[in-house]
Amino acid sequence: MLDIMDDLRKGCPWDRKQTFDTLRHLTIEEVYELSDAILDKNFDQIKEEAGDILLHLVFYGKLGEEQGKFDMADIADHISEKLIKRHPHIYGDVRVTDADEVKRNWEKLKMKEGKKSVLEGVPRSLPAMIKAMRMQEKAAGVGFDWPDKASVWKKVEEEMAELKRAEEQNDPAAVEDEFGDLLFSLINYARFLGINPETALEKTNKKFKRRFEKIEAEAGKQGKKIHEMSLEEMDAVWNREKKDEQ
Repeated sequence: MLDIMDDLRKGCPWDRKQTFDTLRHLTIEEVYELSDAILDKNFDQIKEEAGDILLHLVFYGKLGEEQGKFDMADIADHISEKLIKRHPHIYGDVRVTDADEVKRNWEKLKMKEGKKSVLEGVPRSLPAMIKAMRMQEKAAGVGFDWPDKASVWKKVEEEMAELKRAEEQNDPAAVEDEFGDLLFSLINYARFLGINPETALEKTNKKFKRRFEKIEAEAGKQGKKIHEMSLEEMDAVWNREKKDEQ
């Protein structure tokens, strides 16, 4: 891989033009493609997309080397040292009882390393739902958390009522604010259920797409455009598809 990257930087006009900035959005795209493959449980695709991400990591190593900042060995050494330091229950004499305790220790160790906030490591550019989940997890890791699932659901119901009141008062700014609070509390509840809300929503997106495309296909069979179907006809196809899936 390193030899190939050397060849590409020397001989390929496209690869020679790339910088950290030009690769950034492409790397994000590759990660989402890997995410799709994982949700589809397509192992051939997972292998391919993981390889694409590996290429990007090697590319960043090459760019760092060219600028005299770091190389692939530095990247590997840095993560190795961090993993050893943050796993004292493996490489030291610390004892842990479960994965939750490992996560709590991880956040405490990060603070000892000079982090000013436990939320500091949450990327600013993360999608809002993932960012909310990560912030909640990190806050919980240092003890700022609900005592139990029932308390979280009570908060969800409270936020639903506040959203309804804001809607009744015809206050658009308050409606948006309360809607955000409701989503945040539902994400928290998903965490207590052991559900990844991003994964759950994406599975629902895929389900909606599959069922809606069945409606489009049925319209085609009837020689119609989808907008020419009545809502009742659309619902009938939707419910039939739902029943078939079950």
